[in-house]
Order: sequence, then structure tokens, then C-alpha cells
Amino acid sequence: MIRLMLTDELWSKLRTIMRQHGIYDRPNLRNIVEGILYRMRVGCPWRDLPSKFGFWNSVYQQFNRWSLKNKLMKTFQSLINEPDLEWEFIDGSIVKAHQHSTGAASDKDEAIGKSVAGNTTKIHMAVDACGFPIDFEITGGAAHDCKVAPEFFAKLPDAGYMIADKGYDSEELRDLVRSKSSIPVIPRKNNSKTGNDDMDWGLYKYRHLVENIFARLKHFRAIATRYDKLKRNYASMVALACGYLWLPM
Repeated sequence: MIRLMLTDELWSKLRTIMRQHGIYDRPNLRNIVEGILYRMRVGCPWRDLPSKFGFWNSVYQQFNRWSLKNKLMKTFQSLINEPDLEWEFIDGSIVKAHQHSTGAASDKDEAIGKSVAGNTTKIHMAVDACGFPIDFEITGGAAHDCKVAPEFFAKLPDAGYMIADKGYDSEELRDLVRSKSSIPVIPRKNNSKTGNDDMDWGLYKYRHLVENIFARLKHFRAIATRYDKLKRNYASMVALACGYLWLPM
């Protein structure tokens, strides 16, 4: 028997939100969503989806259309329920890009970069004080956290404190954080002449919350390894995983 991920209660909540974003409530909608979740969890090729979910190409085409119209990202954003923005944590995590994810017939940047580990993608994640995802950005694996952070942080909701590791050591980012009436908690590198006398090390210890969310997301094999050729499809899969974490809230 195939293990499913949605209880009747969770499906009722998710269906309501999906309908709000123009997803048609067809009779087999739950089967399609369960098929996408199954693929997210086990990381199988689309054509290996069990027939219980319907014809594999129909499930994939539906996912691809939702991804094209950004509907799964909007669903994730709608599932975010009163985030605790006293603290905001950001970090990035490298994801190995499978060889089948390369070679997209596209002129766009599909966020696959070259690094020591080969083809990689990076997920830049922001979480609230309770450790729930509130936004993310997908880039190539070679993109430095500090380069992506200003644009990423600018679109995040205002928070009391913004906590990040040494990879975000930048006065430009600290000034941006302060301009949004937040307090930066970012340690300076060992060669810094300024030092870390102003660091709140007690608060910094809670940075494990953003590390924990990466650990939870990477339970899903299609997140832990990127199989999608298109950046928007992989981002939609990450959005679906983040939304699933918010669903019981």
C-alpha cells in the first residue's frame, strides 16, 4: 500500500487555499497533489509514479503549469500563519544537482553552478523565531551568501533581530538591516579589526533553527538532490515542502 502524506483535515485546509489561487477543484485534484508530494518525498522520476496517482505525464503537466504560474509559491505564502518576527534567521545550504537536472532547453539562468562538488544549487532560507520558513531564494551553488543577502533580505518582512553566520559579514548588509529598524547579529571574521564585542552570543546560539529547517526539508529526496531541470520547478518543489511544514499550524 502506498504511503500518503495528507490527512483529510490537512487536505481540506490545503484545497481551500489552492482554490483561492485559481487551482481548479477537479475530482482527482487530491490524487494529483498526493502524486506530486510522493515524488517530492521519494525523488523518483516522474514516469515512475505509481499508477494510483493517475497517468504520470498528467501529474507532471499539472505541476509544470502550476509552477509556470507561480501558484505553488503563492500557496506556500498563504500558508504562513502569523510568523514570530521577533527574530529572523537566514542561511544558505548547498544541494547536489543530479546529472539529469542539467541541459535544460532554456536561455534563462537555471541556478545550477559549478563548484568543488560539481553541479550544485543553493537554497537561501529565512526562518522566523519558531524555526518555520518564511521565504527563500534559489541560486547556483557557487553564489556567495554575502552577495545574495542584500537583495534577499530587502524583500523579507521587518523583524526585531536578524541573525546570520560569518558568511554574511558585510557592513553593507548590516546597514541594510538597520535601515529596516532591525538589529543585526552577525559575527565578524577572525581578521576583522572591529572585533565582536557587540555580539549577542546568547541569541546567536539559536541560529540552529535555520539549520534545523534544512535538515527537515532534506528529508524529502527531491529537495535534498535537485532533479528538476528548470529553476522554477525546483523552487516550486521547495515551496511545496515549506508549505507542507506550515500546513498543520
